[in-house]
Amino acid sequence: MTDIPAGSIKVDGAQASPSSKVRGYWGNVWSRLRYDYVTLFCLALIIVIVMLAVFAPWLAPMDPEKSSMANRLRPIGYKKYLLGTDEQGRDMLSRLLWGGRVSLMMGILPVLFATLIGGGFGVVAGYYGGKVNMVIMRTMDIFFAFPSVLLAVAIAGSLGGGIGNQMITLTVVLIPPICRVAETATSQVRSLDFVDAARASGASTISILFTHVLINVLSPVLVYSSTLVSISIILASGLSFLGLGVSPPTADWGLMLSTLRQSIYVQPLVTALPGVAILITSIAFNLVSDGLRQAMDVKA
Repeated sequence: MTDIPAGSIKVDGAQASPSSKVRGYWGNVWSRLRYDYVTLFCLALIIVIVMLAVFAPWLAPMDPEKSSMANRLRPIGYKKYLLGTDEQGRDMLSRLLWGGRVSLMMGILPVLFATLIGGGFGVVAGYYGGKVNMVIMRTMDIFFAFPSVLLAVAIAGSLGGGIGNQMITLTVVLIPPICRVAETATSQVRSLDFVDAARASGASTISILFTHVLINVLSPVLVYSSTLVSISIILASGLSFLGLGVSPPTADWGLMLSTLRQSIYVQPLVTALPGVAILITSIAFNLVSDGLRQAMDVKA
């Protein structure tokens, strides 16, 4: 009989080392993501965009609000203006960097707040069911009756402009779809055997929600929420374009598009820069969310 070295196990003729660990759920997610080069590239691009926005005070070559009427609508590469100037002679590179701070904040923070609020309501509605579910979900259906763009314009028009009101508007618009996803996922989880076993063992409702339900609902909610970041950026830019977002002279990609639209025939490349920034950022977030969805799909 062949001796098996201590500290190792022989299975089906193969020797397995105890150092080789079985990957858990998140380990499998990472093992899928590490070979998804499109997602990794877009994630790196998002990190670069975020870092450029965070360090805008140090990276911007000029004051984004300093105008120079003698240098209005200069082309890309004109002297010290690397990306040209806008209709008031302000440096476009500086305004794009500073505008990224506002646009990214309007894209990420409302989604975060909506996930916490809408996800919480959805979990409660899905777990308790009955009248609680009816009240919460019928309230969400009222918001679903309006297209998101129309609802955002209506709320922003009622509240007025400003960063705070714009954030409230976007959060309210994004709560219903996240609540619906959380409610559906929770309704599926609450009828599973391990939840019934937890109830039979005398576990409290809070313990069941946080220990058994929330951990299984978190994955689909986070994946869906990640798809809303690009939508939030586009909605925020649209509100600023309509004059319902940030107020001039604050740099914001949507507001820059609005103020530059009169100059599209004079400097079309300069005018298109804010739109290109919105497009690249939105596509990057979309592709990352698609990659996360595929990596976190346990059925795949």
